[in-house]
Order: sequence, then C-alpha cells, then structure tokens
Amino acid sequence: MQKTVLITGCSSGIGLESARELKRLGFRVLAACRKPDDVARMESEGFTGILLDLDDAQSVTRAAAEIIALTNNRLYGLFNNAGYGVYGPLETISRTQLEQQFSSNFFGTHQLTMLLLPAMLPHDEGRIVMTSSVMGLISTPGRGAYAASKYALEAWSDALRMELRHTGIKVSLIEPGPIRTRFTDNVNQTSDKPVENPGIAARFTLGPEAVVAKVRHAFESARPKTRYPVTLVTWAVSLLKRLLPTRIMDKILHG
Repeated sequence: MQKTVLITGCSSGIGLESARELKRLGFRVLAACRKPDDVARMESEGFTGILLDLDDAQSVTRAAAEIIALTNNRLYGLFNNAGYGVYGPLETISRTQLEQQFSSNFFGTHQLTMLLLPAMLPHDEGRIVMTSSVMGLISTPGRGAYAASKYALEAWSDALRMELRHTGIKVSLIEPGPIRTRFTDNVNQTSDKPVENPGIAARFTLGPEAVVAKVRHAFESARPKTRYPVTLVTWAVSLLKRLLPTRIMDKILHG
C-alpha cells in the first residue's frame, strides 16, 4: 500500500526538493503551499497540491480536513517544513510581528499536527519530521525572534516524541545551518540595518540536497534519528555549546 506524506512549505528549497525525492521513492506526496499559484505548479509536477497558510487558523483547519478526506483517514508522514524569519534587534520588533513569527513557525505547526494525529495514531506507524535550525540551538543578535520560535519547536518536538513513545510514530528534528534556498530573500527585516550572514558562512553553505538526504533517512529508516544536524556549522555549534562557558560562546556568536 502506497504511503502518503504531507510536506508544508513546498514552493521552493528544502520542501520542494524533499517532495521530489519522496515522490521518486514511491510516496504519495501532498504538497502544501501558501499561494494558489504555487499549489497549481506543484499539481503540474504530479503532486497533490494543498493550499495552506500556517498563520491562518481557519486555513489550517480547512487544509487538515481536506488532507484527512484525501487520505481516507490514513496518513503516514508529516514533514513540518514551512516557516520564515523575522530579523532585527528585539527593540525593533513589535508584539504583532513576534506573534506572526510564532504563528507561522510554531502555533500553526502545533495546530496542524494535532489535527492530523487522529489519521496517524490508529495505524501504529508513521513519521513526524520538523525543520528546525541551528538557530534552535543558539541565538545571535538580530535573530532573537526567529531563534525563539525554533527553540520552542525543539522543546515541543522533544515533548511530542516522548508522548508518542508507545505508538509506532517516530518524531525527528532536522537542524540545518546555512543552506542555499530562498529563505533569506523572504526574511522580514525590521531594521534599516539588515541582518546578514557573516561572509565566512558562505564557505560552509550547502545546497538543499544535503537536507533532503536527512529527510529521506527520517522517513525510510526503521530507526530514524531524533536529530539530524546539517552542515559543519550546526555540528560545530552543537559541540561548542556543550564544551564552552556561556560568556565565551557569547563572544564568539556576537562576532
């Protein structure tokens, strides 16, 4: 029986490349996008397009009902990949902007996952995978709002993994460092001095295929990992955070 996977944020980058790879592996892929034009483009590639805006609770409810109907209440996998960044010093970020950051990156993910779990739990199998970030492990000046949303996603995923430990559903986090996608182009900058990656980051930037390899393992392995660091930057940060005192890490990250 063909297994069905929903991927959010499929218009480009990690979501698009993951959708193509899982389709190639034989999964039926439901490709969720925020814009109707992107939904139509995904359908032209042979995917089942889903219109979904995680910042809109009604959109999430409608999409979840559509997904349950399309799958006859049997969903194997959920890849919570969609998200965007609000960058700027915290003093430049309003409450509304912070709420929107969490709405898209965290609250919508929670709502969607909880609405779809009933289509997964009865079948004693499945995968729930989240795109986190190296910013779910550290925070840096100008990226506090985005990092906060990813820290929340990390904690939430840990709790979900333990709550589902007696089911067949496995929960994994993917933690990319710098990846060549349109993410940076879509960042909402709140200051007249845009937050940019340091020049050295380009040396360690990988293409989305580096993430796709981890996505493939998370969905196909009998024993998926709980965390998949991607890029040398994430590996180094994970190690240094464990080894170095906070004040030294602050100096390194502040640049």
